[in-house]
Amino acid sequence: MKKENTKLIIAISSRALFNLDHSHQIFKEEGIEAYAKHQQENEGVVLEPGVGFTLVKKLLKLNSKKTPIDVILLSRNSADTGLRIFNSIEHYGLNISRAAFTRGESTHPFVGAFEADLFLSSNYNDVQKALQSGFAAASIIESKSNNSHPSQLRIAFDGDAVLFSDDSERIFKSSGLEVFTQKEQEAAEEPLGGGPFKPFLFALQQIQKAFPDNDVPIRTCLVTARSAPAHERVIRTLRAWDIRIDESLFLGGLEKGEFLKAFDADVFFDDQQSHCASASDHVTTGHVPHGVANE
Repeated sequence: MKKENTKLIIAISSRALFNLDHSHQIFKEEGIEAYAKHQQENEGVVLEPGVGFTLVKKLLKLNSKKTPIDVILLSRNSADTGLRIFNSIEHYGLNISRAAFTRGESTHPFVGAFEADLFLSSNYNDVQKALQSGFAAASIIESKSNNSHPSQLRIAFDGDAVLFSDDSERIFKSSGLEVFTQKEQEAAEEPLGGGPFKPFLFALQQIQKAFPDNDVPIRTCLVTARSAPAHERVIRTLRAWDIRIDESLFLGGLEKGEFLKAFDADVFFDDQQSHCASASDHVTTGHVPHGVANE
């Protein structure tokens, strides 16, 4: 697990940072030699931004001595074919200097080696392996909208199986809403277990604490299908963790997309693919393949 420090570290795959769809298609259809040849012949051609580009750019704008933020590039390219990626990083003025190139091997072992708080990738298997190793990770999904807050970085989270463990969600799936609600009422004062994104939320809060309340550059939001009376356990859990979340939406099963749009989220993390598909109409979405919904 990650050691204690004050720096926020984000790891992102090259295919999430840049649009490498055309190059990847060449790799799938013609093989690694054709792919390498294509990348070398196009080293001077700048790559278009990918689904995670805007989020990374906003994060890097916050990087300072007061709020140190480091973005790490993880790529299945070799260093040779990855030269085009670094040229594109330089073109866009992104302050990314650390990278791991694995030449076809999984990048997930380097999430821990770099002590990343969050890993964003377009490779589902790498994301799953990072989650299994105890790190916050998501498979990034492009939004059909350019919705984004103009000045703040706004990050939204689902609750169960993302910020919290999936124990309660398992009860809901196996026994239904009535039993779930009863169990949550009975356990209202018992904190929920932590989910894979609890440490990331905690790391964000450390940055928030460095700013006065009226000038915080990051804002967080919980967007959950829970409703009263199951809300109480969530509120008491966050209180027990000593973690502040700026906005909390208890939607009682309503579609989340319009609410995420109203929040002006830059990114939303959810464990259920159906929720991610709906949310991606409005915001960039990270699917978290963790918990009972992904078994």
